[in-house]
Amino acid sequence: MSTVQIQEEKANSTYYRIVFISILGALMAFTSLSTDIYLPAMPKMAEELHGDAELTVTGFLIGFAIAQLIWGPISDHIGRRKPLFIGMLVFVVGSVGCAMAQSIEQIVFWRVFQAFGACTGPMLSRAMIRDLYTRTRAAQMLSTLVMVMAIAPIAGPLLGGQIIRFSSWHAIFWLLAVIGLLMFLSIFKLPETLPAKAISGENRSPASIMSALRNYIALMKNREFMRYTLCVTFYYTSAYGFIIGSPFVYINYYGVDYQYYGYLFACNIVGVITMSYFNRFLLDRFSMDLLLRLSTGLSCLSMLALAGAVYSGVASLPVMIITIFIFFALNGIIAATATAAALDEVKTAGSASALIGSLQYGSGIISSLLLTFFRDGTPWPMAWIMALFTLASLAVLLLGRQQAG
Repeated sequence: MSTVQIQEEKANSTYYRIVFISILGALMAFTSLSTDIYLPAMPKMAEELHGDAELTVTGFLIGFAIAQLIWGPISDHIGRRKPLFIGMLVFVVGSVGCAMAQSIEQIVFWRVFQAFGACTGPMLSRAMIRDLYTRTRAAQMLSTLVMVMAIAPIAGPLLGGQIIRFSSWHAIFWLLAVIGLLMFLSIFKLPETLPAKAISGENRSPASIMSALRNYIALMKNREFMRYTLCVTFYYTSAYGFIIGSPFVYINYYGVDYQYYGYLFACNIVGVITMSYFNRFLLDRFSMDLLLRLSTGLSCLSMLALAGAVYSGVASLPVMIITIFIFFALNGIIAATATAAALDEVKTAGSASALIGSLQYGSGIISSLLLTFFRDGTPWPMAWIMALFTLASLAVLLLGRQQAG
């Protein structure tokens, strides 16, 4: 039996449906876990270290965005497993560095280092799905991964809030180091989805700086690929506006106890899980483009409503919770659908996934810097950032479609 036949058989087996998806879901959760678990501790970190705690997120996202552009072409050349092994070890070292840091500057440095390893998880998980599945099936599988990975942003803030009750924020990063080691061991259970000849028919790409550069230039010239990629990029800029800004809005402005902040954050992820579940069935009845347009449009309306309520001074805590819940729930459709559609337009899945991830998670740098610069002690900066970039997500999707037509 050929390598391709073996991989095709595995792709439809119980092993792939359970173990494979569980491990990939956990790997995709690395980004959320690495950031969300210490969100309840950010106000305390800022007070203790006398600095802007938002910059620790900025540092992570900078490293995350840059590293993916490096790992993507490497994975297209040597396969998916080796970069995952190396990435997990780098993540562990970075987590230990954060745990031992004594200043904001030190944490920012180690967060960049940590991100160089963490980025391999979600990036290569998407690439492995693309190696094995076609457009609609890939979107369904990515929706399943979103449901699995959603455990992290639910458990992360809750766990982080409890840890700082009995210990310090340093303990949170020690825990991340342990989780990194466990994920390193789990990779032994994964097969190599990009052998000498992949199921999708692509050979491994040659490794060189020039070939990698050519791949990225070609991807950025691909109008349809960039349309879907920018849609999810702008959407995540908005999402990071909430992720980074919400601890200060909920805890400092609305007076929510840091122990209960995690529950409010978890409500949004329940919405993501629910919509991700239904998205798998919606994809059997409706086109990906229709689902993407409708979900992005509804999300845009919810964020414009939030911004209007905050601006007019009637944004109570329940109003904020409801509108943001709608926004995150619809991400259960948007992230999986846009990503699968973008990857379906290209052949170099590793490089394409790297570029998507670099822009998608690097977009949080914009949010964190805007929040740091425009911070005024009210929810307004977070609200207008979310509204502006959700509107941009819808605009690039619709304008690109008109040009294509």
